[in-house]
This record gives sequence, structure tokens and C-alpha cells, in this order.
Amino acid sequence: MLALFIATLAWAAPSSDELVGMLKVVDDRQQNNGDWRSLVYIEQKEKDKSDLAYQAAIYRRDADDKLVILFLKPQAEAGKGYLRADSNLFMFDPTVGKWERRTERERIGGTGSQRQDFDQSRLADEYAPTFVAEEKLGQYTVNRIKLAVKAGIDVAYPVVELWLDKATGNVLKRQDFAESGRLMRTTYYPAWNKLYSESKKAEVYFPKEVWIYDEVEKGNQTKVVIQEVDLKPLDPNIFTKAWLESKSR
Repeated sequence: MLALFIATLAWAAPSSDELVGMLKVVDDRQQNNGDWRSLVYIEQKEKDKSDLAYQAAIYRRDADDKLVILFLKPQAEAGKGYLRADSNLFMFDPTVGKWERRTERERIGGTGSQRQDFDQSRLADEYAPTFVAEEKLGQYTVNRIKLAVKAGIDVAYPVVELWLDKATGNVLKRQDFAESGRLMRTTYYPAWNKLYSESKKAEVYFPKEVWIYDEVEKGNQTKVVIQEVDLKPLDPNIFTKAWLESKSR
């Protein structure tokens, strides 16, 4: 009992600065000083509906905070695109040739995925963390952290809980909550890959797969598989409405 009491006294929850440091590690690992291109496979399962499969190209320019998502397959979705620029998210529908502004909670391409699932991580800039507990998540020892959105920041969900692997610092599980406190989504990151970036002079981390479970429409789930990643410089014209429009012609 005495040994347990001493161990308890010796252990202290992470400080606010240490928690922010954990978020900065997550952000920094996923950001690239240069550009990013990836090919992703998206599988959508919905209750009482046939499964759907999509393929999309993701383009990022982290230095300028820009993002493009271009759907390639199936044919019915090919040419549909999203552009994030100047903190705004726009969707282009090639069937009508029009752009529409979208919110952060927009379902990308009608799947259960959202902009945040493909973009760079900005947790330390967008949220203030508090420590919940040290827990076990399967075989992993994790730090469970609760995040509250900072004033004036536009995010999909104002409250988030993260389960961070103590050994690596990587996110293993995430839950997103509405302002009312209702659980909206649960996301799992079962494994991570890394690739050396010449522009960053360091490794960039990305999840091999992302599993997203809809907690409102039970039975709906989305699987995102990152099939290819290329960190070579991209043509700046890619991050424009004109470029996206040209892909639908």
C-alpha cells in the first residue's frame, strides 16, 4: 500500500504546456513545409444500402493553408471537387458548373468523411486541451485528452476527445461532439506510415487507414485508405477554381 501511495504521489497529470506540446507534435508530424499529393480510396457503408467505393486525389500546400480534393471515380462523381482557400471551403459540382460555399461539417462527396480527414492537422491552433486520464486502448497505453475550440475559430465540432499513444504520440482514436454534447463521430487510426520530406528535412506522418463511424446514423461507416503519397512540388495553378473546373471538361 505504501509503495502504491508513493507511486501515486510521484505521478502527476501533464501540465497545460505539456498538453499543448502533445498537440504540436501531432500537428508537426502531419505537416509538410512543401506540397502534398495523395491518392485515396474511400469505401462508404450505409444501413440498408449497397456499399459505394470512391477514388479521389488530394492536393495540399501546407505553407499557404490550401487544399484540393478531386473525385476521380466512380464516373458519376468524377470531376466533383473541393477547394479550401483563405479559411473557406468551396464545392464544385460539374453537373451544373457551379461553386457553392460549404461548412466545415460538409460530408465530402456524400461520404462520411469531412475536410479535416484530408487536410493538415491544426489541433494546437484550434483547440485548448485538458487532461482526462491515462488509459488502455487495446494493447496501447494512451493519454486521453479533451479539446475545446478556441474563440473565433471555425471547426466542424467544438468539442473533441483524443486518445494519443504514449509511446509514439500518434492519434489512435478521436471522438467529435456537437455543442450540445452529443457524440457525432468516432474515428480510429489503426496504423501510421511516414515518408521523408526533402522540403521539411524530416519525416511526415500519415495514417494508413482511417475508420469513421457515424454515431448519429448508426450503421453508417466510412473507410479511407491512403494508397499513394508524393511530396514533390506541385503546380500552383492546382489550387485554383479554374484548375478544378478544367478537370470536369
